[in-house]
Amino acid sequence: MTTPLAERIRPKTLEDYLSQEHLVGEKGALAFQIKKGMIPSLLLWGPPGVGKTTLANIIATTSGRPFFQLSAINSGVKEVREIINSAKKEGGLFTTKNPILFIDEIHRFSKSQQDSLLGAVEKGWVTLIGATTENPSFEVIPALLSRCQVYTLNPFSKEDLIALLERAKNTDEFLLKRKVELKETEALLRLSGGDARKLLNIFELVVNSVSEETVKITNNLVSSLVQQNPARYDKTGEQHYDIISAFIKSVRGSDPNGAVYWLARMIEGGENLKFIARRMIISASEDIGLANPTALVMANNTFTAATAVGYPEARIILSQCAIYLATSPKSNASYLAIGKAQQIVKQTGDLSVPLHLRNAPTKLMKELGYGEDYKYAHDYEGNFVNQEFLPKELEHTQIYKPGNNAKENNIRSYLKQLWAKYGY
Repeated sequence: MTTPLAERIRPKTLEDYLSQEHLVGEKGALAFQIKKGMIPSLLLWGPPGVGKTTLANIIATTSGRPFFQLSAINSGVKEVREIINSAKKEGGLFTTKNPILFIDEIHRFSKSQQDSLLGAVEKGWVTLIGATTENPSFEVIPALLSRCQVYTLNPFSKEDLIALLERAKNTDEFLLKRKVELKETEALLRLSGGDARKLLNIFELVVNSVSEETVKITNNLVSSLVQQNPARYDKTGEQHYDIISAFIKSVRGSDPNGAVYWLARMIEGGENLKFIARRMIISASEDIGLANPTALVMANNTFTAATAVGYPEARIILSQCAIYLATSPKSNASYLAIGKAQQIVKQTGDLSVPLHLRNAPTKLMKELGYGEDYKYAHDYEGNFVNQEFLPKELEHTQIYKPGNNAKENNIRSYLKQLWAKYGY
C-alpha cells in the first residue's frame, strides 16, 4: 500500500464532495455549470487542503473533457506550451470538449509563465482551472485574471473534518481491515490545522503505528506519535492564518509590542513580505481609516519600499509601518459604511439614478431630461449646494457614521453644517 489515504478516498463525484455548499450545493454558483458542462476558465482560491484539486478533477470527469495537469512548483513555460499543444489536438474553439488545463499553485507562476497561458485561454484551446492559496488579485496578472472567474473555497468546519474521518474509517478498504474507534479527535484536528489532506495523513500514520487489531484514537495517542514543534511556522497552514490574525488584532488593539512580536514571528518563519504588507494596507483602511488618512499612504508606501528592498532590510520598513499603524487613532467607520451600503444595494436592487445626476452625452438624452436641474457645486458659495444624491427611495438615509476621534469629529461638524437631513 503506497497510495496515501487522502488519495484513496478522494471524491469522484459532486455527491461525495464535502462542504463548499455555496459552490456545489443545490443552488451553488458552480453546480449548474458543472452539471451542464458549461465550464468557464476559473480560479479556485482557498487555504490548503479544502478540495481545490478534487473539485477540478470532478469538473473534468463530470463534463467528460480531457484533463491536463501541471504544478507551478516544477513547471515552466516549456511545459505549459507542450501541454497546450497537446490540448489543441484534443479539442479547441467551438467544441463542447475543449480540454481542461489544471494548474496547481498558479500563484507561483512568474509573469512570463502566466503570459504563456493567455493565448490558449483567449482562443478557447483550453479551459483553465487554477488553484491558489493566495489572493488572485495580487498574484495573478490582470490579463489572465480578467479571463477567469474567481471562486472562493471556505475552510472546513470541525464537523466537516470529523465527517471526513468517519468516511475514511468506514469506506477505505485498508482501514476496514482494522477496527478503528474515534474516541477523541481534538488532537487530530489541531495538528491538521483544517487541512483535510494533512488530517488524513496524520490519521493514517497513527493507525499504522498501532500494532493491536483494535485502534482506539485518543488525543494522548495522537500527541505521542506525531511530533509537533511549537515554534514551527507553516506559511500555508494553521500558523499562517493564526499569526497574521494575532498581528492584525494587535495593530487594531493599538499595541505596538504585540504587533512587532507577531511581525517578527512571520519574518523569522519566512513569510512572504508582500503578504504582510498587503495586510497592513487593508488594516490601514479597515481599522484606522479617516481617523488618520495618512496611515493608508504609509502602508502603501511600505508595500512599495519593502518590495523594492527585500529581506533582510525590509524587516525595518515593515516594523516602522506596524508601529505607526498600531499607535494611530482608530476608526472602522469607512469599513462599516461600505458594508451598510452594500447591504442596502442587496435589499433594494437596481434603483434608478435620479435624472439630474445622469450623464447626457446625446441630444435624445438631453431631451429626455438627463442631467436637467443638476446644480454644479462650484457655481455656489462655499462650493456647495443642497441637492439630492441618493435614489428617491433612499432619501435621508445616513450610511456613513463618523467615528469618535479628532479628525472624524471635525468631519461630523462639517457634515452637520451641510446636511441637516442626514441627522449628523
